[in-house]
This record gives sequence, C-alpha cells and structure tokens, in this order.
Amino acid sequence: MATKEEHVRKPDWLKIKLNTNENYIGLKKLMRENRLHTVCEEAKCPNIHECWAVRRTATFMILGSVCTRACRFCAVKTGLPTELDWQEPERVAESVRIMNLKHVVVTAVARDDLKDGGAAVFAETVRAIRRKNPFTTIEVLPSDMGGVYENLKILMDARPDILNHNIETVRRLTPRVRARATYERSLEFLRRAKELQPDIPTKSSIMVGLGETKEEIIEAMDDLRANHVDILTIGQYLQPTKKHLKVVKYYHPDEFQELKEIALSKGFSHCEAGPLVRSSYHADEQVNEAAKARQLKA
Repeated sequence: MATKEEHVRKPDWLKIKLNTNENYIGLKKLMRENRLHTVCEEAKCPNIHECWAVRRTATFMILGSVCTRACRFCAVKTGLPTELDWQEPERVAESVRIMNLKHVVVTAVARDDLKDGGAAVFAETVRAIRRKNPFTTIEVLPSDMGGVYENLKILMDARPDILNHNIETVRRLTPRVRARATYERSLEFLRRAKELQPDIPTKSSIMVGLGETKEEIIEAMDDLRANHVDILTIGQYLQPTKKHLKVVKYYHPDEFQELKEIALSKGFSHCEAGPLVRSSYHADEQVNEAAKARQLKA
C-alpha cells in the first residue's frame, strides 16, 4: 500500500515549472520543420521547459525515433527502425546554427539492426556540426553500439568534446532495468573511449529510486572512477507510464547533495545531482573550459 501511495503522490520538490514562451514555441517549430527528434520530447524529460524556454538548449536524438531495445525505464518507443537518413547530420548542424547553441548534446536510439550500431551517422553528425558551428562544443551520448570496439573508434575519431555513456543503474539492478546492455560492457565502453582519446572527458549517469542501496551507488561511483570517468550526473527515476518500472523511493534534495559531495571526493571533476537532473542537464555548464580552449585555438 505504501509503495502505491508513493507512486501516485510525488513530493513537493518534484514540482516542475512550465514555461512555454517564444523560445519554447520557436524551438518546437524548428524541430518539426527539420524532421528532427529530441530526447527531450521522446523520453518525456521533466526539464524540457527550462532547457527549451529559458536556456535555449536541446538534446538531439538521431538515427530515428524507434529504438531496438526495450529498457524498462525508458519512454522512447521500441520496434523495428526505418532506414538510415543520411541527410540528418546536415539538418541537425543547420538547426544548431539557427539556434546559435554554445553546446549541443547528440544522442540516439539503439540501432542493434545496424552492423556499426549507427556509428557512421553519429560521427558524420559531429563533423557536420563542427563545420557549421566551429565554436559549439559537442557532447555525444551513444548506446554501447553492441560493445564493438571498431564502432566506438569510428565515433571517437570524429573527436566530440565529451563522450557520455550511461550505466543508468547499479550493478545488481542492471539486468532488470536495462535491455541487452550489461554493466560491465558499459564500463568497458567508457574505458576504451578514454584509451582512444585520452584528452576527451568521459561522462556517465545514474538514476536512483529503483531500489538500490547507498552502498551500491558508491560502488558504482568507484567502478566509474576505476574506468577513468570524469563527470557524473545523478537524478531521480520517474516512472514514465504504468508499463514501466515503479519508483521504489523518492530521494530528498539533501540526499542528492550528499551523493554529490561523495562523488566529488572520489575524484570526479564535476557532478550534477538532484531530483530533476538528467544526463544532459546543464551540460553546457560542464564544458565551459572546453569552449574556452577551442576559442583560444581558433
């Protein structure tokens, strides 16, 4: 009974301020006109109004809107994807130019139907953005691309400013929460990205509220640091539909602050932690130094 009550009644600190100003409306119109998808919409992100209306940032989702995996926490639709759209990288790059973004996040649905996991389109999107927006920093958030080293190399050779890959949850809960992906494969993916391009920061994210313990969260932090991950985000899991996993616990903001302090003490260069924090939340603030470095080189 307590679990059901907790599910239907969210705590006060999870209230979201809606803002549908001209920036929000204009950005939504731009996405539709260019036939682009955003994880902001597809994954029902709680920060869409803040990012679109106030910060004017967005996370583009390439390779279509249909994912080959069915993770039990994710609202993105699953099924058989359509063919590749090789014009998509240019449309994303042009939208970044129109929006005048200083930082852009590019993620994608998992494409296990493709031999390269979508790496070639991912890499071309990075290059297209770079050509049209030389001072925009680029963060990529791919799936594990089947754990194939060559696929990761294709992406890393395009030299994004940040490589982000989420472990999503603690080791024990991974089989129940994620589809096809494994905890160890994600750690290996992050480690190999750093080996390929040692100067490119790596980043990962953990959702809490799925039944993990504090000790398991700390263990996940240690595992990430052991694989040279630089940046960590920690956010509250919110059940997108009744078909998805239920929330076991809502963490208080004070608990997130404690987790942030622990993460920083472990050696992460940056940590965002809070009830509404998502992997791309305030991502622009995390790469200020990268932006300055790029401008100095120009």
